[in-house]
Amino acid sequence: MPVVVVESPAKAKTINKYLGSDYTVLASYGHVRDLPPKDGSVDTEHDFDMTWEVASDSKKHVKAIADALATDNSLILATDPDREGEAISWHLKEALTKRRSIKKDTAVSRVTFNAITKQAVTEAMQNPREIDAPLVEAYLARRALDYLVGFNLSPVLWRKLPGARSAGRVQSVCLRLVVEREMEIEAFRAREYWSVKALLATPRGQEYEARLTTLAGKKLDRYDLENETQAEMAVQAITSRDLKITSVEAKPASRNPSAPFMTSTLQQEASRKFGMGAKMCMSTAQRLYEAGHITYMRTDGIDMAAEAVHSARDAIKDRYGAEYVPSSPRMYKNKAKNAQEAHECIRPTDMTKDAGSLGLRDADQKKLYDLIWKRTLACQMEAARLERTTVEIGSQDQQVGLRATGQVVLFDGFLRVYEEGRDDVVDDDDKRLPQISEGETAEKRGVTPEQHFTQPPPRYTEATLVKKMEELGIGRPSTYASVISTIQDREYVRKDKNRLFPEDKGRIVTIFLLNFFKRYVEYDFTAALEEELDDVSAGQRDYKELLSKFWRDFSAAIAETSELRIAEVLDVLDDALAPQLYPPKEGGSDPRICPLCGEGQLHLKTSRSGGFVGCSRYPECRYTRPIGGDAAEQGDRILGEDNGDEISLRSGRFGPYVQRGEVTEENKKPPRASLPKGWSPDDMDLEKALTLLSLPREVGKHPEDGEPIEAGIGRYGPFVKHNKLYANLKEVDEVFEIGINRAVDVLAEKAAKRGGGRAAAKPLKELGEHPEDGGPVNVMDGRYGPYIKWEKVNATLPKDVEPDAVTMEMAVELIAEKQAKKGGKKKAAPKKAAAKKPATKKPAAKKSTAKSAAKK
Repeated sequence: MPVVVVESPAKAKTINKYLGSDYTVLASYGHVRDLPPKDGSVDTEHDFDMTWEVASDSKKHVKAIADALATDNSLILATDPDREGEAISWHLKEALTKRRSIKKDTAVSRVTFNAITKQAVTEAMQNPREIDAPLVEAYLARRALDYLVGFNLSPVLWRKLPGARSAGRVQSVCLRLVVEREMEIEAFRAREYWSVKALLATPRGQEYEARLTTLAGKKLDRYDLENETQAEMAVQAITSRDLKITSVEAKPASRNPSAPFMTSTLQQEASRKFGMGAKMCMSTAQRLYEAGHITYMRTDGIDMAAEAVHSARDAIKDRYGAEYVPSSPRMYKNKAKNAQEAHECIRPTDMTKDAGSLGLRDADQKKLYDLIWKRTLACQMEAARLERTTVEIGSQDQQVGLRATGQVVLFDGFLRVYEEGRDDVVDDDDKRLPQISEGETAEKRGVTPEQHFTQPPPRYTEATLVKKMEELGIGRPSTYASVISTIQDREYVRKDKNRLFPEDKGRIVTIFLLNFFKRYVEYDFTAALEEELDDVSAGQRDYKELLSKFWRDFSAAIAETSELRIAEVLDVLDDALAPQLYPPKEGGSDPRICPLCGEGQLHLKTSRSGGFVGCSRYPECRYTRPIGGDAAEQGDRILGEDNGDEISLRSGRFGPYVQRGEVTEENKKPPRASLPKGWSPDDMDLEKALTLLSLPREVGKHPEDGEPIEAGIGRYGPFVKHNKLYANLKEVDEVFEIGINRAVDVLAEKAAKRGGGRAAAKPLKELGEHPEDGGPVNVMDGRYGPYIKWEKVNATLPKDVEPDAVTMEMAVELIAEKQAKKGGKKKAAPKKAAAKKPATKKPAAKKSTAKSAAKK
């Protein structure tokens, strides 16, 4: 019987249900081979030959497939229907051929399906094909480019910029977007402007709001009211005049639904509505796809299969009525630049099933499926019909004019099911107005001036960053999530309240690349390279010619930069960052003069934690500050004197701190204390500084052993300490106020929590009994991260999987993998397994849960 290979055991299990016992379904567990991380894996001297290596974790999976082919001389490669899936099939075929598991008479075929349903899988099996060579070549080109850039550029970063982790073909361009947005925000100067609103009432007493649009007979522009004085004059102009309605205009309008989801729009909407990161969104969608609930989730396509359109229209009619179904189906034009990515949109495989009817237990899967289902139905529904009303109000002398706007939804259409989220909130003037007639008076019940300031461009969220990458043509659907995760993992960017902030390390790397490798972080160059790669996948360009052209210029840039000394690199970066690091001072004094010693010059320096500004007189002067802002902005100043020592407030790489005295030969490390969280540098004075410098303070002696109890502020916040026992305090102020009785109680509570012997750990999530062998299966919190626990088996959770997202099915697979690994190392089976007859076979069978399922 034929051997069918897919990527994951979950997908294997679902497909096995449809194919039955006539097939052996196994999982490859992703890519089976990769380029070893060493020089020469891509041989630039010999036509870019690539050396591949089977990963250690993949060897057992390849062996399982090879063992199955020993008795089944037919191989069906059923990996995902995109470039990555084609590459995995090619890798498998190559690896199996190399170990002679594929013979001359072995039938090897490739099948693809866009959804894991019985119909889609059955049809795919009836239409096998060869591996698509151009798609594989596009993969080879991308992998070679990523290797050549990463393997050659990263060492340059390590040598020239201590603390830099890596650079990448797409990752560095993505990082540039975040850094440049931050620089725009820093360079932004707010502009003040005012507006005036009036609360008016109809003769029947119904209130509505209008804004001033005309003053002194002239139409107002946004910045015409520049200050409070002008705004008050406008208020006076309104209050001193009688107003009446000069016109009422009601216009019909309509709103059409958004197109169905493709990868980027799904990631954006999941971020807007749920705060779900791109990586989490894709892993959740992957599980929905593997379970057969949605179509393939990596796509640039927004078109929908004809049968799916009809199914959606039928579902809309059944649920909401015929009036919600348009007379003809809505057609959405595919945006994909290349047919290889142009799969169908992301949609449910069964339009009649909402999230509730699927019985999904995982909260993220339930939310994401509900989002996809609603968007898909909405895209085939009638438009919403609205009536937009504009009311003009004016004075008799035409010196003052106001406008009120509103809208009424006459028919909700697709809005009954779904409305797309927005990245930035805007005033849509969607208020409902009362009945207003032309010629009637408008009673003034209040006129209010409002101050505004122009706002800097917002920092990127993962959603808006994906949108920007898509607009610029950087990356492709399969790469967005991993690229955004990489720049966070490298500590170049941090996410705070869903917004992306560049770290100093990320900023330094970006400025370095812009000055020494500008061509390779240009948006146009990266987008053009993506298009050339798409040409390769369409069979219109030779991939080795593409690599040769790229390598010729890139290797020259690498060679040129390798000769530079670190001091030369820092000088270039210092000049490039000068407008941000050393902005001109109002008095015209030199912005590079050290604000503490007044003698040294400020220069950019690097460390393993990133970049910072420091004094050229180091070590005599140890002044440092973060890259952002100058000394005045940071609030560096002398606070006063104590016992002949100068007490100063300073800004360091890790934030503001206070210091006693100066660095001298005798006193190389004067006392310092960081400002606690919540303490503002602006509020610091001598008394507060001395209080901080006095820490840790002795609260008193412990009544049991007479040893001192101390209160202080440490790495993890405020604390009290007795011998080696630390107990956290809730507020910083408690450090200075806590008495001996309270301190003893806090320490006793901490000791009680620890206990004489450690209490049993509480599970993060209880999954229930193991479906095959019984016994509780739980998600636990371990020293090295969350893991699955079942009896004596502890299986580590993959880094991209959240504990709440773990299902029993996933847990069983991870347990089986862990048992298989143990089985290879130990000859003796576990005690419980020894009592069962098939114990000696059990570890081998569990190398692939899909294979064991196929034999049942």
